[in-house]
Amino acid sequence: MAPRTDGVEIVWGISRHARGWVELKMAGEVKKVGGTEFGFSTQGEKALRVRLDGLKAGATFTYRTVTEAMGEPPAKEESAWREFRTLDTTAKETRFAVWNDTHVNNTTIAQLHEKTPAKVDFLLWNGDICNDWHKDETLVPTLLHPAGTDFTAQRPLAFVWGNHDLRGAYGYRLPNYVAAPTGRSYYAFRSGPVAFVCLNTGEDKADDHPTFKGRVACEPLRREQAEWMREHVLKTPELRDAPYRVVFCHIPLRWKVEDEVGREYDSFSRRSRELWHEALVAWGAQVVISGHMHETHWAEGTKEFPYAQLVGGGPKPEAATYMEAHADATQLQITMKNLAGEVVHQPVFKPLV
Repeated sequence: MAPRTDGVEIVWGISRHARGWVELKMAGEVKKVGGTEFGFSTQGEKALRVRLDGLKAGATFTYRTVTEAMGEPPAKEESAWREFRTLDTTAKETRFAVWNDTHVNNTTIAQLHEKTPAKVDFLLWNGDICNDWHKDETLVPTLLHPAGTDFTAQRPLAFVWGNHDLRGAYGYRLPNYVAAPTGRSYYAFRSGPVAFVCLNTGEDKADDHPTFKGRVACEPLRREQAEWMREHVLKTPELRDAPYRVVFCHIPLRWKVEDEVGREYDSFSRRSRELWHEALVAWGAQVVISGHMHETHWAEGTKEFPYAQLVGGGPKPEAATYMEAHADATQLQITMKNLAGEVVHQPVFKPLV
């Protein structure tokens, strides 16, 4: 999870209090990685997390997880050896895939796992992995092995928060299991010729809406992201000067009809757009990729909104989509398909530089 140029974070579920570590094959040796900055071994009751740092960009590494029970009866498990590849900002091309709005629909998830290409630099799960978090025991299986799949075995996972991922009495615990490159719910990275900005649009209603019962604080988070884009994205050369510039956020920033009168929820995030639009235009964002509305949509860039908007469908199998994308020196092509394998949208973007 959370692939970077210098590493990833390994997150795995456990059934009781246990400690664990990652064994990483490097230079003919096996390196044991684990432990916390406070002097504890890596421990947990539902999941374990080990961050791998200092690795070479664009390189393939072999690893496994080792888990030992902390109480009786004693138990020890070693996973199979697996591989991951770190991101490479200098690569001539990149491939990635996108899911959205799976909402614990196991039939859809199983088909997405089957049909989505395995050989990608990352899989971006673009929000609403759940309906709500009313039961604590649903967090780990929903995130780490949805529909019983081992969906990250070959696809490093990047996660973008959706509005439903904030909901329920136990939603505040999800960050315990979601790895992010910098520990925030928003981040940016580059893979090959493409720079990606991943944003958190928050909820689709105001923070003080009675259904949230005081659980959310999305308005200050949106303002924080606007400032971060101005100070980080616009000033970091590998992001600022990338040939292609893509934004991921769960709730669209544009929609078919933007008259929200009488709606019980936002079809697009006007709150986010009003804060982020100026920075996105200054950055040269070419496309915003979203979900949320459970129907597909494609909108070309306009004079007012230079960035295009691509929206995936879901969660029922007949409405679900996935995206596979490839970028090289000549073009970035994003192909949206339904579960029958039919192409729904296929926009192409030319390099900016």
